[in-house]
Amino acid sequence: MDLDAALLSLTPLQPSVAEQVAVETAVALTVNGISQAVMMASPTDLEDFALGFGLAEGWLAHRQELLDVEALAHPTGLELALTVTAACEQRLKARRRTLAGRTGCGLCGIESLAQLQALTPRALPALEVAPAALQRAVRELPAYQPLNTACGGMHAAAWCTLDGEVVLAREDLGRHNALDKLTGALARQRVDVAAGFVLMSSRASYELVQKAATAGAGLLACVSAPSSLAVQSAQQCGLQLWAFVRGDRATRYT
Repeated sequence: MDLDAALLSLTPLQPSVAEQVAVETAVALTVNGISQAVMMASPTDLEDFALGFGLAEGWLAHRQELLDVEALAHPTGLELALTVTAACEQRLKARRRTLAGRTGCGLCGIESLAQLQALTPRALPALEVAPAALQRAVRELPAYQPLNTACGGMHAAAWCTLDGEVVLAREDLGRHNALDKLTGALARQRVDVAAGFVLMSSRASYELVQKAATAGAGLLACVSAPSSLAVQSAQQCGLQLWAFVRGDRATRYT
């Protein structure tokens, strides 16, 4: 991770002491030269973000369809130029759309309410995870959040073993972006996502449930509250959802 690219040193008016501020930039994703999406994100782990976002959105059926990612700097932001297989390009042309993203909210790529059911992921593995394992993961997570330590305000997504060991984590200003970066990294490293669980340093939203389930995770744990739609979606797709995982508390909702 390039910390320098994600941090900007500024001196606020009051108090007049230099602070580190998280960099937020527009990231345009193009596929074989065709614009597909624009997201606001932190400019780190961009190859992981491209792969994870592409898999979550259904652009890519599997990681092998992504042949290359090139990060290009523009005056107004960054472009992630994805090169994909011909079969993947044909699918995208049939369903082409442009998506405007926002930090931490929105249903990425959804054009109508009728499409919600179409996003329900495949059947997920049943996991046995003790609350103590979830609490261990939360205790370990800060060590994997260098950006948040430096400036605050950053979300983290982590993949953990069933006993609560944090193995891999990614950060971003947007919680959904952090999860896309994590799932992209897991796919790139060929990690069996179903062998552990996903931990988020945020509330549990509908989209986090969908992204975690689409990646193959059987359990999503969040440090803050769940939404009603997150609980409903987790029930529908068989995802085990825990929230308020902090201190000595861990509440299971599905």
